[in-house]
Amino acid sequence: MSNLIPITIPLQKFRGHGDCVMAVAMFPDNQRMVTSSWDKTLLLWDLKRGVVLKKMEGHCSEVGGLAVSRDGQLIASGDLKGEVIVWHGETGESLIKIEAHSNWITSLDFSPDGTVLAISAYDKTTKLWNTETWQQQGNPIECGSDIKCARYSPSGELLAIATNHHIEVYNSDTRRRVAKFTGHAKYNSSLAWTPDGTRLLTGGGDSTIREWDTTTWKQVGDPWTGHFDYINAITINPTGSLIASASDDNHVHLWRLSDRQTIATFKLSFALKCVIFTVDGNYILSGGSDNMISEWAVTTVREACINGDFSTAEELLTQDINTDPNNHTFYAHRSFVMARKYDWDRALQDAIKSISIQPSLSGYISKSIALCGTGLIRSARAAFDVASMYTDKDSHMYSRTMHFLLLIKVIALFNADQHDEANLLLKELTTGCPNPDTRACHIVEAYLRIQLGLKALDSARHDEATEHFTAALNYNAMPSKLDIHEIYEDLVVLFGWDMESSWQKAHQKRCDALFQAGRLQDAVKSYRYMMDNIDKTTKASCLEWSNGNALFLTKGDTALAAGDFNRAIDLYSAVTDLTSPSYVVFEKRSQAKLGKMLWMEALLDAQKVIQLNPSSHIGYKLKHAAFHGAQRYDEAISAFETMLSKLDDAPDTETRKLRQQYLSPYEVDRAIRKVIDAQLDNAPLRVLDTTTGLLCDREAQIRIFKSSTEYMELLSSTITHRDIQVKRIEEVVMPCFQYVMLSHRWEGQEPLLQDVQGKIVYKLDPVGGIAKLQSFCKTVRDLGHRWAWSDTCCIDKSNNAELQESVNSMFGWYRHSTLTVIYLSDVPLSSKPGALAKSAWNTRGWTVQEFLAPEVILFYQKDWTPYVGDRTPNHKESVAIMQELEDATGIDRRAIVAFCPGMRDAREKLQWASTRITTVQEDIAYSLFGIFGITLPVIYGEKKQNALGRLLQEIISQSGDITALDWVGKASDFNSCLPADITSYKAPPCRLPSISEEEIQSSVSSLRGVVALESASELYQRLDYLGAPRFAYHRLHLPCIVFPVTEARRRSGQDQDTYTYELKSDGLRNLQIATKDRFTPFSPARPSPSWQTMLLVRPWSRDLLGLRDTADDTQSVDNLSVSESLWHDSLPARTGPIYWDSHSRALRLIVRLGQPFSAFLLARQRDGEFKRIASDRDIIARVKDMASISYLMDIRTLEVL
Repeated sequence: MSNLIPITIPLQKFRGHGDCVMAVAMFPDNQRMVTSSWDKTLLLWDLKRGVVLKKMEGHCSEVGGLAVSRDGQLIASGDLKGEVIVWHGETGESLIKIEAHSNWITSLDFSPDGTVLAISAYDKTTKLWNTETWQQQGNPIECGSDIKCARYSPSGELLAIATNHHIEVYNSDTRRRVAKFTGHAKYNSSLAWTPDGTRLLTGGGDSTIREWDTTTWKQVGDPWTGHFDYINAITINPTGSLIASASDDNHVHLWRLSDRQTIATFKLSFALKCVIFTVDGNYILSGGSDNMISEWAVTTVREACINGDFSTAEELLTQDINTDPNNHTFYAHRSFVMARKYDWDRALQDAIKSISIQPSLSGYISKSIALCGTGLIRSARAAFDVASMYTDKDSHMYSRTMHFLLLIKVIALFNADQHDEANLLLKELTTGCPNPDTRACHIVEAYLRIQLGLKALDSARHDEATEHFTAALNYNAMPSKLDIHEIYEDLVVLFGWDMESSWQKAHQKRCDALFQAGRLQDAVKSYRYMMDNIDKTTKASCLEWSNGNALFLTKGDTALAAGDFNRAIDLYSAVTDLTSPSYVVFEKRSQAKLGKMLWMEALLDAQKVIQLNPSSHIGYKLKHAAFHGAQRYDEAISAFETMLSKLDDAPDTETRKLRQQYLSPYEVDRAIRKVIDAQLDNAPLRVLDTTTGLLCDREAQIRIFKSSTEYMELLSSTITHRDIQVKRIEEVVMPCFQYVMLSHRWEGQEPLLQDVQGKIVYKLDPVGGIAKLQSFCKTVRDLGHRWAWSDTCCIDKSNNAELQESVNSMFGWYRHSTLTVIYLSDVPLSSKPGALAKSAWNTRGWTVQEFLAPEVILFYQKDWTPYVGDRTPNHKESVAIMQELEDATGIDRRAIVAFCPGMRDAREKLQWASTRITTVQEDIAYSLFGIFGITLPVIYGEKKQNALGRLLQEIISQSGDITALDWVGKASDFNSCLPADITSYKAPPCRLPSISEEEIQSSVSSLRGVVALESASELYQRLDYLGAPRFAYHRLHLPCIVFPVTEARRRSGQDQDTYTYELKSDGLRNLQIATKDRFTPFSPARPSPSWQTMLLVRPWSRDLLGLRDTADDTQSVDNLSVSESLWHDSLPARTGPIYWDSHSRALRLIVRLGQPFSAFLLARQRDGEFKRIASDRDIIARVKDMASISYLMDIRTLEVL
């Protein structure tokens, strides 16, 4: 059983792929696995039945990378062309495709919390993707060479990346590289973290595995050798004790991490590319160039026997027998296992079966042991005699084999209670055998003596037991660990010996026997001898016995180490009662009392330590722990500061170095203040304290926090660590500064800052707005929150600088609030669903951002009860309430739930606000600053047109999005292209019919040979180089295609407020406009003055070039918009082929320009600049003949006032 023979027959084969299997991943239920292959497919398997549940198709290239999220809900796969597909973990349906990289995707890994997917490729980068939005997070991690593998650490804090030349380790949050080192002589191919994160293992092209300490990033020990070709994959079992590796040498090696030894090999006929443990760690799954997955049992028979796992050993041997029923060795080995289980009848049956197939040495040994077990001693002796006939007498190992056979006979007879015969045989073997293995004989004799000593001790024959234990120890035959595992391991397998503990047990039991025999001095001597002759590791588990104080002290130490604090206290107390102990005894008893949370008693012992050893820091350390446990934090911190001074003043260097393990209270306070400041950066300038009813600024909040138990406990606990524990500080600080915002409608006399400053809100006369404020504070307090904010009294509106900051920060305040309470003062208690839509709160301008920005909102009715009785913690999770809000506001409920501020879909956001009103006219613009992510000066008194104009100017300037110019109504004095009022956006944006790809191709075909390609290309190039629209000094610089108006006729029979004109322009079909602006008609026969020019213009958008990024077509959930249809509805969906020929692009552009478009009518002023003539309806224009491109060549950037 000693030879490590490769296992070649797997337990199960999973066939289904048509090409090399590149990756395999397990699901957490241990019932399913998924595999990827160069046949461009994934297969979802039932692991137990070995059948394919789902064939997952969608990749256009060979699939290499594969990962399953920790919860099993997502599968991610990557191919050679850089595409990643995310699949549903249960159904195997495709969820999303990502063009992640430009080259072969080699590795995918989900973060432990499942929120991030790391994707690595041969383009030398790793990109991190958010698994909720599937948007890339930050910039890629750039590496210097091709990446083979990337793996998150178990905590998710680190991301290790294996490249051709280096192993690089990054902080997954900050992307800061924390380590970089050369791993393998050739390339680095694979990575695996131990479950505790203390080790990183790597495999590479040099056929070795290397182990790295994750605290120093230094290699641990020598490289692991055994493979003779590239190692393609490594994996670690769930307990972190075993490693499996797959190689191009056609082998899977199973390694033991503790000693880095190969304990099993599994051999196939093809190169292996992937390997993984099942979730329970009982099996290995490997795959490769044989196009299938093979399943192997992790535990070998030998390993199972050594570990005492006889059920597994029996199961494995039974599988071997089922595979090869004529293998006599399998039956002999199973007989040994049955003997270990004391199932003597089955052991004998298997031994007889083995001999019937082929008589052998192992067969007769197994029969001999089984016969001894059944009590058939005479038959057993005969079987041992026959066994000797099957030794190879010509072999140079004959003598050693015979010697070992006789040792087995000795042990088997002894176990059958034939002690005398066994001892006699052993004596003759030791003295009479030529070339005896004396060391082996001594080990066996010592073991037998220990067994006899244990029996004597159990029978209270203490002197006899002492004699046996002493004899065993006198042989001085304690083997090393190497001896046990390489020389005598077969004895462990056959008889279950635990040799390492046997000698330890002999020492301890001799002490026990001597002590119980009343030989105290001999017992003490024996104990001291034992402690002097064992290693430190063993010594820690031998502190079971001593005399006098030593007995109690060592047993007390053992109890303390085991967490048995009551026993430890009793034992240490016994020491103090017997003699005058040193401060160490009080130190340890104090530790035990701290473990029992007996804080005041522990404090008394700590003070005793200080009394006995006043110069030491230890007493003050214990004193700090006792005060901290008693929640007397001021005294705890004072004791700790004294401890630090003791360490600083210590005479020896080693003690002074201990100071580096701790932080001073000042350092911790400074770190806490940084976290507080970061928290308050996104919080209001003032809040109401719902506990006291007082208005507090930030400094007052900080003072209150620093006087709290939470702060003192945090300070006292953090100083005991070497490093600042930022996460722990954040966990304490953040809840203490969370705040709740109020969204409401101003009514009547609302309390201002001056009305509540320095006063207790709860004691004010509860009338009008004061009553509302009091109810709000009580509601927030009852919900468990301390801080509350209301726009009525928490802003100093007399301070212009503060007002500016508040208006520009308000969206962020709502965004970062822990909750926003929305008070509907006009919704009574008896209201039914639908009342929300009728509330006046829905008409106010400021309330839009107040329900979009927060993540958590709660609606309250007039009596401050939850709206329609819905007491869920977040009404944004209520489908019914969100649907009501959507019906009331016209905003998609998905956008309400997950709104993100920004310029995108500007036209739609303006429409949201178009029906809103504000008391102060400028606020209609200021209330939108946060929604668009814009910061602008707040200038009350500038009037609404100017405020709205500045907002729209900033949107267009920053984004280049001119959908904000899509309105009907009256023009603004700020700029004629902008509306005078937000209500001009109330009408939905203009929607024009789109043209299909088939129609475009048909039109392109008809234009070939008709349109001069040089002219078409020139038009394309000119438009391609045209700049984006921009604003400067109230002037809009508008890139456009210009169509001069040649004739304008006024139609008769119109009302006095609106004028209708028929317009003609060369190149455009005739059209009509309706406007409140009156101008003089003109025609070729009656031309207008030379300075007066009217133009119909098509505002230019680069999207007309047909080069839109498909990523831009994916609308975010927060802003589902139709506003872009004004400018882009003529663009087809990008489902057809992509044209790269320059002439084809140009012709496709002409086809798009031939579609109807929304035009502006501009009138030239005397100074040469233009103004837009506002119309009451959209001006829809269309070219007469798209083939006549000369009319499209008038391309300008006009300055519009």
